[in-house]
This record gives sequence, C-alpha cells and structure tokens, in this order.
Amino acid sequence: MATLLHNHRPLAAAAATVALVLVTILSPDASRVAAVSILGALHTPGDVPFVAAHRGGADGAPENTLPAFRLALASTAEFVETDLQLTSDGVPVLMHDFTLDRTTNGSGPVWANSWDTVSHLDAGSWFDPAFAGTGVPRLDDLLELVRPTTKRILLEVKGSWTEDQLTPVVASIRANDMEGRVVVASFDLTSLVAARAVGPDLQRVLIIRSVEGDPAALAASCGASAIVTSKAFLRADPGVVARIHNAGLGVMIYTLNSGTTWADAVDLGVDGIITDKPRELDVWLAKNG
Repeated sequence: MATLLHNHRPLAAAAATVALVLVTILSPDASRVAAVSILGALHTPGDVPFVAAHRGGADGAPENTLPAFRLALASTAEFVETDLQLTSDGVPVLMHDFTLDRTTNGSGPVWANSWDTVSHLDAGSWFDPAFAGTGVPRLDDLLELVRPTTKRILLEVKGSWTEDQLTPVVASIRANDMEGRVVVASFDLTSLVAARAVGPDLQRVLIIRSVEGDPAALAASCGASAIVTSKAFLRADPGVVARIHNAGLGVMIYTLNSGTTWADAVDLGVDGIITDKPRELDVWLAKNG
C-alpha cells in the first residue's frame, strides 16, 4: 500500500491544500456518518472483521485486472480494493505503481501515457502466461463489473490529486449509481480534502502507517470515517484501536496474508482486514470466526 507523491502534480496547488488542512479541523459531517454505516458497525476484540480483497485478491490472478476482481466477487469479501492512476488524457485506470513497467509490457509513468497506449498493453503475462492479453481496466470497467453485485469498492487514489483530477472519478462513480458503495482512500490528506470538495457524498478513509496525536482530529481534517493502518503500529500501541473507536472511527489493517496475522487482527478488534488472499481468508474465518 506504500505510496509516493506524483512529481508532476502542481506544487502550488498542493501547498495551498496543505495549508488548508493544517488550519482547518472540522466536526464530524454527514458523509462521515454515512461511511461508518457502509463500513459496518465498530468491532470489539473477537468479532469477525469484514474482508477487502487487495488489488482484487492478487494471489489468484494479475493484480488490478478484471480476472482478479471476478475472483474476489466470487469470494465472501465484502470489499474489492484497488488503486487508481490517471493517464495523460485524464482516464482513471486501475494500477498500483506510478509506472507501467512491473505489471505490463509498457514502460514509463502512467501519467505520461495516453489511454489509447495503456489500453493496448498486456497486464497479465508477467503473472502467468495463461493471462496473456489481459488488459489494464478503467475505473468504469470495475464499476460496471461490481454494480450488479452486493460488493463495495475501496478505491485508493495514488499520490496527490487535485479537485480537477478527481472530478472524472466522481463523475464515473455517479454515472454508475455507486455513490453509496465506493469508499475513497488515500495516504494523502490533500487528496481526501479534494475528494470531499468534489464528492462530499462519497465516503473517505485515511491510510496512515501510524497515528500521532488525536485520531479524530486527523480524520476530521479530511472528513474521513476510518483509518487504515499497519499491523506493526497496532501491535506497538495496544490501546490505539480502542482510542480510534472511541473517536467514532473505524479501523482497517493492511495487508495480511496468513492465519497468524488474521488471528492477531481479530484479537485486536479491527473492523476490516485487507488481504491478497480473500478465498483463503474465507476458509480461515469459517473455521476460526
């Protein structure tokens, strides 16, 4: 889930938004309440958390491709999790890395390539020859796939996004009537502030490796209803889940792929687990939940 800032983002806009975040601490708003409802009730230690299939459940098919999401939809995972980048002509596509090199036969930054170029890339052969010819999906493709189901989407926007860059994302979500089933996530506070500005009805969660100070104030600065963080942080501070819950916020934990780590998450009382192995977690929860 690690992220970096896009080096092509306008620095002036980013600086202005950072200033806004630093000086504005907001009260809980309607979208936060809606998001808590969509994420489910807050848990206590021993409760069975919901499951989010990381990049579609990247153990069985190439990450962030439609075959991976189809596998996730066939599991009991409540959420599919994915990553969003923009092409040079502003098309939102599902891609974790800032460059095309690792998971396609293309090269260079996603943002330096047009959708026409990206749409012709092979995003499956690197994983297994059986997936040769699998393409890079657009956000619209995922929304259309998930819409007929009961699943929800955890949509991580990678890097720092402006309101203008998020506008087509929000438009796609609304065009597919998915406002109540998509949660926007980011490491970047400025992106979540921008998401609130252009889509105040959309739910938001903040991804952060550790929480310094008051989690409620941090989440309120961007209108988030939950915090996504690491197991290492939660284990290092045993009282932090309770403190976050006491602030009315949900807690999700990334990215756990073994029975030992799943047991730890249940013991900690987190609300959701993000995993590459949703089908294995299905089996584990059926035996141990």
